[in-house]
This record gives sequence, C-alpha cells and structure tokens, in this order.
Amino acid sequence: MSSTIQPPRTSGSPPFFSKQATVAGPGFSRWMVPPAALAVHLCIGQAYAFSVFNGPLTKVIGITQSAPDDWSLTTLGWIFSLAIVCLGLSAAFAGKWLEHVGPRRTMFTAACCFGGGFLVSALGVWLHQIVLLYLGYGVLGGIGLGLGYVSPVSTLIRWFPDRRGMATGMAIMGFGGGAMIASPLSVALMNHFQSATSIGVAETFIVLGIVYFISMSIGSLAIRVPPADWKPAGWTPTTTSNKMISRNHVHIDEALKTPQFYLIWLVLFLNVTAGIGILGQASVMIQESFKETVTVASAAGFVGLLSLFNMGGRFVWASASDWVGRKNTYFIFFALGAVLYLLVPTFASSGNIALFVLSYCVILSMYGGGFATVPAYLADMFGTAFVGGIHGRLLTAWAAAGVAGPVLVNYIRAYEVAHGVAKADAYNMTLHIMAVLLVIGFVCNLLVKRVDNKHYMSDAQLASGN
Repeated sequence: MSSTIQPPRTSGSPPFFSKQATVAGPGFSRWMVPPAALAVHLCIGQAYAFSVFNGPLTKVIGITQSAPDDWSLTTLGWIFSLAIVCLGLSAAFAGKWLEHVGPRRTMFTAACCFGGGFLVSALGVWLHQIVLLYLGYGVLGGIGLGLGYVSPVSTLIRWFPDRRGMATGMAIMGFGGGAMIASPLSVALMNHFQSATSIGVAETFIVLGIVYFISMSIGSLAIRVPPADWKPAGWTPTTTSNKMISRNHVHIDEALKTPQFYLIWLVLFLNVTAGIGILGQASVMIQESFKETVTVASAAGFVGLLSLFNMGGRFVWASASDWVGRKNTYFIFFALGAVLYLLVPTFASSGNIALFVLSYCVILSMYGGGFATVPAYLADMFGTAFVGGIHGRLLTAWAAAGVAGPVLVNYIRAYEVAHGVAKADAYNMTLHIMAVLLVIGFVCNLLVKRVDNKHYMSDAQLASGN
C-alpha cells in the first residue's frame, strides 16, 4: 500500500478575519451595515465624554478632595489631547493596512485597542502612575479610536454610492452621540463603585473596557463589504460636473501628490479648529457671558444641547450634501459660521441668551457636519478604491485641530484676562480669530477643483491594487 503526499488545499472558506471572508453573499441587505458601523462609533464616541473623569481623577488619593500628590487638571488634560493625536496618526499610518486586510480585522483590532486602553488606564489609576493613563487611554485607546473611526466609514461609502453623505452621516452621528450615552453611564458607574477608599474610576474603566470591547467586536463580526462592481438596484452612476463626482480612482499614495488633498486637509482643519475649542469651554463661556442669569445647571443643559446639535448635524448636513454637493455644503459652513462668530459677542453684550444659544447650536451642528461630510467629499474627488486610507491620512487634520483649537481658546482668554479684560468679554478676540479662520477655509474650499486625469489609476492598476 503506497502513500502519497497530498498537495495543500486551495479551496474552502477563506480565513475568518480576511477581507475575502467579509464579502456579502447574494441577497444581503446593505441596511445591515449601518448598525454594525454604529456598534463601533457609539463606543468610540465616548472620547467626547472623557472630561467627566477629570474631576474624580484629581481626587484619586484624597477621595473627597484633592491631596497634594493628586494629579492636576493640566496633567490630566494631556490624556484627551494624546488620544486625539494618536487617533489621527493611527488612521493615517494604518490606511494601507486597512485597505489590504478589510474592515473586520481592522474593527476587531480597534476593539482590542480601545477596550484594552481602558484596562491599562485602570491599572494606572490603581498604581497612581499617570504614564499608564497616557499609554492606556491616550496611545492604545487613541489607536483604537483611529482604526475604529475610519474602517466602518469607508465600508459604508462603498455600500451607498448613491447616498454617500447620508451613509457617512449615519456612522459619524454615532460618534457624536456616543458621549450622550457614555457621560451618564460613566457617572452612574463611578457613583456605584465609590467607597471610602476608592473614587470609583478604576472600576468604571474596567466595566467600560469590557462593554466596549464586546460591542465593537459584535460590529466587526457583522460587517460586510459589497462584491466587486456591486451597485444598488436601479442606480446609474452620475457624472454631474457641478458635484465633482469622479467615477475613477486615485491610489492612496498618489492622493498625497494632489493639491486637492491638502486643500481638503485645510478645509477640515479650519472647520474643526473653529469648533473644538469652543466645545471644550462652552459651559464656562455661557456662565461668564451671562453671569447673573445662567446657573451651573443651566450651563450643563447648554452643553447637552450642543451635543445634540453636534450629533444631529452630522446626519442632517451630510445627508443634505447629497443634494447640494460637498463643496457647496462647506461653503455654507464657512460663510454662515464666520457670520455667527462675529455676531455672538453682540448677542452676549446685549443679554440675548436665545440668539447666543441658537448661534452656538448652529455652529456646533456645522462642526459635526464637517466630520460627516468630508469622507464623501474625498470619495467624490478620489474614488472609493482607497477612500478609507485617504480618509485616515486626512484625519491628521483633526489631530492638529485637537491641539490648536483648545490652545487658541484657552491661552488667548488667559492673556485677555491677565491684561484686565472682563471675563465676559475675554472670548471676543478668540471669536473674531475663529471667524478669520473660517474665511480662510472658505478660500481653500473655493480652490478645490477636479483631480487631474494623470492621477487616476489604470484598469490594470485597479485590478492589482497597486
């Protein structure tokens, strides 16, 4: 009886975490993809609620009040900034890898990093080592934020070529709304775990880390990508020139050689810079502008209202961009935003709280709308073949704005107060600077044109992915 060596099998199911394993089968409904994306974005949206931990983290040793060896707010403030920087960098550097391995592996990696970041941070609280919080939530969690942010978005764009803005708005709305879940949940957990010897932060970090890992993992398992050349039934690709929607594709590396990439980078950077600093100081700002009228509780309600408009604006503005065009949508952001920033000091000085609040609500809706509209803008300009990676690289603009915005607001205010300006008027110069930034953004957006044909991939390059 002779034996033969069997050749390796070339058929069968592809590896579970491979890109091929996520290709949707016949009859799969594309409306199953948004819930998978939301399972991830609602989790990583917790980043906007991290400030609820700042106060308790200043009393880890003292429990009821800060002890001499407790961390200061300035020390803790770097955790969020580091997370946003790592979000941008990880999204940028992992762009090619994301396109190669597909959304399932990328989203599961994001779940491990984001959930694991909370566990490392919990250890940092127990050992009272700030470097572990920087490493845990800042670096590891920031990487999870970046990977988790871009992968579902690029997948949705491919499933909804007819409604790119609406699709990205659905997912990124989840990122904006994640804080509305995370904030009360975190406070409730800290109150539950608080004791005579613990402020409850470490235990809360552990629970959140596990819950977010499970939810994000479910999203990664449920995600699917469309088959090659798939398109919605009855939909015909458009080449309408005024919307600048391209049917061709630009390689991720080639995109960096186009002026369009850097102009859209500036468009996002300026839009985010003008909004993110205000978002972080909204409570203090309204209290100082209306000192005799607005209470701490009312200011908290104002912040919650801004969060609602930040979240809703992501869906409404991005969906509207499907009809009016991405470029025109950003024209509205910059023109209307600049006008409102110039008017806000007048509303404050005249005591008109209603117009003050309404102005900031509209501003924050456009801040959120900028995030949700830019992936569709990129898909229009560069095609969908590498939009996830290109979007990831563009998010370095968010990382830069995450530093620039708060620095502008905080340091200019401090300078004004130090030179005798009343606190109620200390934000006026900042608001005028923000208006100027938006005017510059308007010009950058105006300069965006169609990508030159020389940058498009050939059919052979597209087939090989190189």
